[in-house]
Amino acid sequence: MKKPLPELPDPTDATDPHGTPGPTVGVGPWEGEAPDGEHWDRELLAAGDTRNVVDAYRYWTHEAIVADLDERRHGFHVAIENWQHDLNIGSVVRTANAFLAREVHIIGRRRWNRRGAMVTDRYQHVRHHPTVADFTAWAAAEGLAVIGIDNFPDSVPLETYDLPEKCVLVFGQEGPGLTPEVHEVAEATLSIAQFGSTRSINASAAAAIAMHGWVRRHVFGQPV
Repeated sequence: MKKPLPELPDPTDATDPHGTPGPTVGVGPWEGEAPDGEHWDRELLAAGDTRNVVDAYRYWTHEAIVADLDERRHGFHVAIENWQHDLNIGSVVRTANAFLAREVHIIGRRRWNRRGAMVTDRYQHVRHHPTVADFTAWAAAEGLAVIGIDNFPDSVPLETYDLPEKCVLVFGQEGPGLTPEVHEVAEATLSIAQFGSTRSINASAAAAIAMHGWVRRHVFGQPV
């Protein structure tokens, strides 16, 4: 059981190259006597912590943060097909970290652009599946419902669908969308209500909406 983080020292003001004052990103060196506990990173306590983490994890080791997240991860997974090196994957990983998905799954090409993840992939478990068949076999073995997110004639509204607690939300390649293979094996395919002139929203935006839908249902108990 980790000790709660003591009150942090206030960040000092910094000055940008143009001379405009602004807040320092993160926090500076720990002030006062160093706290006890194995989860503290001694180098960060001495030098400061400017990582992209919430304040509760300031000065913690990377390993301690991941271990703490693993104790609290939610029951949903996220998967995205990556046949053409989709640039949205980094943003999907970042959002999955924010909503505490259990894992992110990359189907297809192993390599993906990590820029949009903003280093959150260091804290989020990411698993690769070479083919749709590999992915669906894994999901079946884990007892997870495969839920596709796309606009198909047989899609049902995400807004009124009762998302299962144990599921994997699958998103297609930007442009082509979900492959027929995923569409065929999905327990359901859900569409997101749109009211403007565009035919679709991008994969990272759709992923954020779908993940938040799961959180509303299973964390906050909001009825569908």
